[in-house]
Amino acid sequence: MAGKGLSAVASWVPCRSWGWAAVPFSPQRSLLSLLAPKPPRAPFWLPACRQKTSLSFLSRPDLPNLAYKSLKGKSPGIIFVPGYLSTMTGTKALAIEEFCKSLGHAYIRFDYSGVGNSYGNLKECTVGKWRKDVLSIIDDIAVGPQILVGSSLGGWLMLHAAIARPEKVVALIGIATATDGLVSQFHQLPVEVKKEVEMKGVWTMPSKYHEEGFYHIQYSFIKEAEHHCLLHSPIPVNCPIRLLHGMKDDIVPWHTSMQLANQVLSTDVDVILRKNSDHRMKEKADIQLLLYTIDDLIDKLSTMSLQK
Repeated sequence: MAGKGLSAVASWVPCRSWGWAAVPFSPQRSLLSLLAPKPPRAPFWLPACRQKTSLSFLSRPDLPNLAYKSLKGKSPGIIFVPGYLSTMTGTKALAIEEFCKSLGHAYIRFDYSGVGNSYGNLKECTVGKWRKDVLSIIDDIAVGPQILVGSSLGGWLMLHAAIARPEKVVALIGIATATDGLVSQFHQLPVEVKKEVEMKGVWTMPSKYHEEGFYHIQYSFIKEAEHHCLLHSPIPVNCPIRLLHGMKDDIVPWHTSMQLANQVLSTDVDVILRKNSDHRMKEKADIQLLLYTIDDLIDKLSTMSLQK
């Protein structure tokens, strides 16, 4: 997987060749400005041989130890928040790491409790516990202001982190953001299927992204997740937000990002749609757009800091 991720961003393609549409939700500024030529701060490429980052563990009283890898560097730092059952070794996580190395910015990637190299029992994990994992990384590992990059369910969790730590989370980038995702999917099931899941205690959810062809999701996981839904009311997040979504996403409809953009209080929100991208958004142009978005937000935050 890592090799594929490296080749995905091995060359720079001008942004005007991307097949995407930007839908601005900000009166001040839109990501349509990315269409204008801009000299990047660092080349958008990755070296053929990756420098290894050592694996560390965050010890927490009464909570499972979290596996993470970090780079020291300039502020703002970047934290990658992975998707459901995804690990810190995915294509996007590794691509962002190499990009942060080229910029000299701090970066953290990690595994949720019960997933990857982290401690914990997956069957006991919940959205609330994974929310605590993200906050632990922000509180105990990250230094200074942070840009959170959340993929799928990680996009849902990054919103919770921004609500809980507004002084430290200064910008958000969502990739196929699955806000309330598993809960919404469950409630769309036929009544008889939902009753069967409740009796068995497990939802066997088909997925082409899992090697077995489906996920086994505890019914208790869904019920607990209901307490963390956000789209039913205004979301108190005021920092800059960029939402990237593929229009061929068959897991989380791209309309979810549009709904999220309307629900957050921030006025600096852009939704960027890629016409031919699916849920994973890990093709060459998807990765390049992600890296360019990170670069653009760093520029914006630096400008804002100088103006204060």
